[in-house]
Amino acid sequence: MSEKFLIRGQEKLEGEIEVRGAKNAAGPVLAATLLTDKECIIGNLPKVADILNLLDILKDIGKEIEWTGEREIRIKGGEIDPQKLDFEKISKSRTSVLLIGGLLSQIREFKISRPGGDRIGLRPINVHLNALRELGVEIKENGDFYYFKSEKLQGKEITLPEFSVTATENLIMATVLAEGKTVIKGVAQEPQIQDLIEMLNKMGAKIEKVWPNILKIEGVEKLKGVEHKIIPDPIEAGTFLVIGALRGKKVLVKNLNPEHLNLFLIKLKEIGVNFKKNKDSIEIQKTENLRPVRIQALPYPGFPTDLLPLIIPLLTQIKGKSLIHDPLYENRLNYVHQLRKMGADIEIVDPHRAFIFGKTPLQGVTIESWDIRAGAALVVAALMAEGESRVENIYQIDRGYEKLEERLQKLGADIKRIN
Repeated sequence: MSEKFLIRGQEKLEGEIEVRGAKNAAGPVLAATLLTDKECIIGNLPKVADILNLLDILKDIGKEIEWTGEREIRIKGGEIDPQKLDFEKISKSRTSVLLIGGLLSQIREFKISRPGGDRIGLRPINVHLNALRELGVEIKENGDFYYFKSEKLQGKEITLPEFSVTATENLIMATVLAEGKTVIKGVAQEPQIQDLIEMLNKMGAKIEKVWPNILKIEGVEKLKGVEHKIIPDPIEAGTFLVIGALRGKKVLVKNLNPEHLNLFLIKLKEIGVNFKKNKDSIEIQKTENLRPVRIQALPYPGFPTDLLPLIIPLLTQIKGKSLIHDPLYENRLNYVHQLRKMGADIEIVDPHRAFIFGKTPLQGVTIESWDIRAGAALVVAALMAEGESRVENIYQIDRGYEKLEERLQKLGADIKRIN
């Protein structure tokens, strides 16, 4: 928790940087291995704190895990014992909420603590709980714990009141082994959900998209093992693209899926950023005379909420007034006070909206990471600021970015990790 990044800004960056596997896809994929005792081979795993923590939790409760490559594991199970859940580990990450769906398919009764995660606003799991109650799950809340009890889950028609990614994932995992047919309306469509569905169908599940936001799931008796590769991380890809747009002489961001970044790339083009899109990579470089924009975060295929903090440093370098709006998380913009310390001219209109006025030079100062994406955004700002910046609480960044400083150093960034 005491580690920091020391960054000297305004270095020209050049070279290639490779995107790792998506943290937000790895979480549900690993949780889904609870649905079978057969061997699963999971590749392209990001070795970030949140995922390593989840692997520890799975190992604690009975899964056998072996690293078979730098980013590949073999995972199979044994008898799952929910009484061995480590609640301290669960409290470190929001990803642990995905254990609920997997456990419900295997365990009749268990207790789990409230998940941890980012400080970006209220993130209750009422959508998850209410949907699971409709399936016949008995749920009680007591302090920091949830108690789940169920017999064999029964499929039925369920409508989610919001496009919740994790609620969609939990409900899919809870119903693939349920009796009968389940129809889920109002599902989210993010790339990690499509990745989860692809994996489960390879395991023998019967999941069908019958409309963009409607899934039909025919329950099966059991699932087999699988070999599956995690999709590239679109949020990490977007992070590197913003860095290239600000400081890149010529930066090639490799191992990405441009389709997962469609509206983000449209906004970069609207701003005037110079980039070239290839099949699985994007070449990008610093561009002058950029244009202000309005950006609203929306569920996929809209502009990703996790990329909103990353684009704000870019907007500070554009002449004129830009507007950003995140209707979902009321604390998403809290970290802009850190950018103001660096000299950014940002007016918070309300908890969900802010005006960014540019062009403003940024100065290196001591700043603190609030959450994964805010922390990465501060690194972006520090890379373009004049002088030296000290980014504190980088544990938050490590939760979602693997060895970020080492990868940026290869582009020529002056960044190092210190105690």
